[in-house]
Amino acid sequence: MRATVMYGAGDVRVETVPDPGLVEATDAVVRVTRAAICGSDLWPYKSMEHSETGRRMGHEFIGVVEAAGSDVRTVKAGDLVVAPFVWSDGTCVFCQEGLQTSCLHGGRYGFDGVDGGQGEAVRVPQADGTLVVLPVSADNALMPSLVTLTDVMATGHHAALAAGVGPGKAVAVVGDGAVGLCAVIAARRLGAEQVILLGRHSDRIALAREFGATDIVSERGDEAVERVRQLTDGLGAHSVLECVGLEQSTVTALSIARPGGTVGRVGVPQAESIPEGLTTFMDNVAIAGGPAPARAYIEELLPDVLEGRIEPGRVFDRIGRLDDVPDGYRAMNEREAIKVMIEF
Repeated sequence: MRATVMYGAGDVRVETVPDPGLVEATDAVVRVTRAAICGSDLWPYKSMEHSETGRRMGHEFIGVVEAAGSDVRTVKAGDLVVAPFVWSDGTCVFCQEGLQTSCLHGGRYGFDGVDGGQGEAVRVPQADGTLVVLPVSADNALMPSLVTLTDVMATGHHAALAAGVGPGKAVAVVGDGAVGLCAVIAARRLGAEQVILLGRHSDRIALAREFGATDIVSERGDEAVERVRQLTDGLGAHSVLECVGLEQSTVTALSIARPGGTVGRVGVPQAESIPEGLTTFMDNVAIAGGPAPARAYIEELLPDVLEGRIEPGRVFDRIGRLDDVPDGYRAMNEREAIKVMIEF
């Protein structure tokens, strides 16, 4: 089959690789029908050291089950399934607590001999605990929004939950990428009264407004902090959703939380330490979040997608084929595209 392989910073190729097959009785093989490029894929695209063997890429995909192991009970050949961005057994103590990203027997696509999602097929370990059957056909018009359940919509939702978003709350979303835009959807879905997006790109701002953002802050640094405080009666936001992961975005997020507020961090951190430690301590600002347990949220979010109450698939502003993936990385890295979907 053909799949995406990254060999180093800026070096993404589509190559022929071995076809996946069942290895464990708990595996399934899924033929991919839709996949996506994630903002987190851009971190190795910018910084990965050269590798002779390369790294299989992608963790957001929907597809049709081609084969299922003898121990698999919840999916069968022919089922259309959505795959959260990590695989998990669904039975360990952490899965039972809704924290599948910490599954004792789980893992990540593209590592330890498991296929990446940006390819024609994927061996999915722990299929019963991972895959969710979709009640639609593979050509359904809702497919872009369904793809977001693998990661970005679930991640925006996780940020909102971690930050305690609820009715009457003032919420600030730091970052206007796909996760930040989905976080706007999530905040409004959970009843936030005010949703402030911190972003600078006109196309993303327009989409955020359509998703329910009430205010836009395009300043950066201290000016952004001051502007958010002006919009919140000088107090700061009850809930801050940090959707970038850079040091400056983290400083901003921590600085715009009101005393007693909460910051939900879902941007992959690019620094080892959390800044503003004394300030957040003195203001009793809580810091929560991490990688979203997407598998815990799919059943909750799925009806809203199927019934058209939310449309997170609108974050996809470019659609291509597998051969277009290298240019998709470039376009997202250069801010020519918000998010790229791949059709097979």
